Amino acid sequence: MRNMIVTGGCGFIGSNFIRYMLSKYEDLRITNVDRMSYGSNPTNLESYSEDPRYTFLCGDISNRGLMNRVVHDADVIVNFAAESHVDRSIAGPWPFMKSNTEGTMAILEAIRRKAVDTRLVHVSTDEVYGDIPKGSVDEEAKLNPSSPYAVSKAAADLLCLAYVRTYGLNATITRSTNNFGPLQFPEKMIPKSIIRAQLGLSLPVYGNGRNVRDWIYVTDHCEAIDLVVRKGKPGEKYNIAGRNEIENIALVKMILRLMRKSESLVQFVEDRPGHDRRYSLNDKKVREELDWSPRHTFTKALKETVEWYLENEHWWRPIVDEKVLSPSPWRLAW
Repeated sequence: MRNMIVTGGCGFIGSNFIRYMLSKYEDLRITNVDRMSYGSNPTNLESYSEDPRYTFLCGDISNRGLMNRVVHDADVIVNFAAESHVDRSIAGPWPFMKSNTEGTMAILEAIRRKAVDTRLVHVSTDEVYGDIPKGSVDEEAKLNPSSPYAVSKAAADLLCLAYVRTYGLNATITRSTNNFGPLQFPEKMIPKSIIRAQLGLSLPVYGNGRNVRDWIYVTDHCEAIDLVVRKGKPGEKYNIAGRNEIENIALVKMILRLMRKSESLVQFVEDRPGHDRRYSLNDKKVREELDWSPRHTFTKALKETVEWYLENEHWWRPIVDEKVLSPSPWRLAW
């Protein structure tokens, strides 16, 4: 593994992954393909702008000509590029199908048509399984996506598996629970709550706040993806979980306590359409077969995340927009 393409590398997880990989592997060269949409931030990787191992290429993965050109010399492609904001997918679904589904197919087709031995690790989401009222689901569970975002990711997953079976491509899928940590776009729940509390604004909580999510620190997720790149098997799916399930209302109150803010800032708002009650992954495969486990405890990582946003207002202040300042962002474009 010497030449890697990372798609969506200026986004939250992608930029953390690039930073992690370049710090770990001295002989690795990474080309970051990112179309620089609202969730991309060039400052995430500015410290590597002069590093000869890192190349940035502004482009859309759904551009088949571009993908045909960049795939040829790649040993590995890690596909993070995605429209990933569920609220935005409810307000406007079309961009999600283009980026998440058509974009993934453009990558698959480029690998197939070039007939190159390029490995693809497609980064997916636990949301493809839909609502999990009880227990935890393994990788063979039925896909039952609820939102346009989740549907677009499930379709991309199935395309990857079809290309493995039909064309013999070397592709692997990862599905993780909710990520958090530094550099996350301010629309997401944890940074949005931190920023709004810091600004003295209310913290919106959908419905009754009893929806449950499992949270994983982004660096732990990056370490798991690195293992999948090096040791994962073609055609396999790997669930990656933090095993930190918590109700949304409890998480918001934890953030307020860490910031020494009053719980009176909590504001219950109209629930999001099709809001899944709970996600929960069985990640036994990645832990046992690839010998992975998260190194960060949830409480400590959340505290460090809060501190990062409080200490890096220069990072988030320029990109705070009406969706961060609105309690119900899915309503804005509907």
